[in-house]
Amino acid sequence: MIGDIKAVFHRSIEGKIKTVTVSKNKSNQYYAAILFDNGIDKPQVNTEGKAIGIDLGLSHFVITSDGSKFDNPRWIKKHERNLKIKQQQLSRKQKGSNNKNKSRLKVARIHNKIANCRSDFQHKLSRRIVNENQVIVVENLAVANMVKNHKLSKAISQVGWGQFCTMLKYKAEQEGKVYQEVDRFFPSSKTCNVCLNQVGSLPLEVRFWNCANCGAKNIDRDLNAAKNIRDEGLRILTSELGEVSSPKARASLTSGTGDQACRQTVRRSNRGRKKSTTTLVSG
Repeated sequence: MIGDIKAVFHRSIEGKIKTVTVSKNKSNQYYAAILFDNGIDKPQVNTEGKAIGIDLGLSHFVITSDGSKFDNPRWIKKHERNLKIKQQQLSRKQKGSNNKNKSRLKVARIHNKIANCRSDFQHKLSRRIVNENQVIVVENLAVANMVKNHKLSKAISQVGWGQFCTMLKYKAEQEGKVYQEVDRFFPSSKTCNVCLNQVGSLPLEVRFWNCANCGAKNIDRDLNAAKNIRDEGLRILTSELGEVSSPKARASLTSGTGDQACRQTVRRSNRGRKKSTTTLVSG
């Protein structure tokens, strides 16, 4: 029996409540996840709108096919010094003492702060991308395999690619938009987006490269990958007719090096709070 707990509702409940799940985190904070039916039918999937490809990275968290780059906030690095001090204090406390428990709560609050900052950033960025685009294409990354690289494991673990893709997917489905994944083995970085020529090897330290086939120079590795991911996603949608809602939409989808699914009818949303996801580079 936990007794009465004051609750803060961040949105009103409209509909029939199905289930309520109460959870408690390591910082002794309680959360209630409420599942309710609002009676609104799920919107029909439609491909008529702007298509965008997304390449996920470490130096830049998101690189889009239209030339936008969003910086990786690196939340753990910002709180690393404070976290180190609190963990050192925790290690010196006597096991089983009240001071040990108090020190443990201080460490837990820092971890909770990092998780909340990461989640807030990803929620705002995913909402912005879904609002501005109709077809969203990302790469299906094997994060569990990537963290086996001991040089990049810490950076990959803290960035939260999987959580971000999950947010993109369910928000796109709620809006009747298309979320498409391409195979992780698709050579998005090594393929020239202009002539589709594929180079044999492209190490991670090479950020810009020249195409020997068509003569394209200073190809941005990440931007090129985002464009190829977009085009591959459109090719998949074109071949899988079941994913396309109408003959008109099927005719509008492009493949190869196409720029968009059809006319750009999705506008920027000016509603809600001020954006905290600032664009560093725009193309």
